[in-house]
Amino acid sequence: MKKKILVLCTGNSCRSQIAHGYLEYFAGDKAEIFSAGVETHGVNPKAIATMKEDGIDISHFTSNNVLEYAGIDFDYVITVCDHAKERCPYFPGQAKKLHNNFPDPAKAMGTEEAIVLQFREVREQIKTYCRKFVADNL
Repeated sequence: MKKKILVLCTGNSCRSQIAHGYLEYFAGDKAEIFSAGVETHGVNPKAIATMKEDGIDISHFTSNNVLEYAGIDFDYVITVCDHAKERCPYFPGQAKKLHNNFPDPAKAMGTEEAIVLQFREVREQIKTYCRKFVADNL
């Protein structure tokens, strides 16, 4: 039976979308992946471009509010920022909660090159985390 995994962030625009893409990629048919935010900010175009550089298309993903998934019995809820962890609603059931506070690339400042570099660095951190999560849990 497929595991149900929710990745939760503040705005469901960057970090949770990147994690969603990598979890789908690494888990294959072992899991059903959802991502959401405690708010919705739309999928960040730089997150889409950064993932495309690594061969993963998240351009069809949508930004969803966590309340949309209130009726799903998740096996895992992964928060990818401290703000989401603090505001994460209670999920009934036996969901195992995991947390990792990744830097928010949407807050990167400086030249376009510096911003792109920050997106790539966060992408690699999330990729490493997701690969390990799948290896350890699925």
